[in-house]
Amino acid sequence: MDDVLVPLTVVPTIFIGLPWLIFHYVTKWKTSATLTREDENLLDELHEMARRLDERVHTVERILTADNPNWKSSSELEAPAPRITNRH
Repeated sequence: MDDVLVPLTVVPTIFIGLPWLIFHYVTKWKTSATLTREDENLLDELHEMARRLDERVHTVERILTADNPNWKSSSELEAPAPRITNRH
């Protein structure tokens, strides 16, 4: 009886169950690799926030330049700007 039961269990598992499991996770992987609508909305909000912050920095720089035209060169001599590196 065991001589028949083991092959009847192993063969469908190898040729049906294993490919189904692999295709299932490949499909899950491909669908999760795309951006959802919520992700796109978040990116749009972050882009808009970055644009507004950039405008504010330019406004502050214009005000500082109007008060002291040499503020950039004097601040660079006092404390150099830190280097930004990508850690990816």
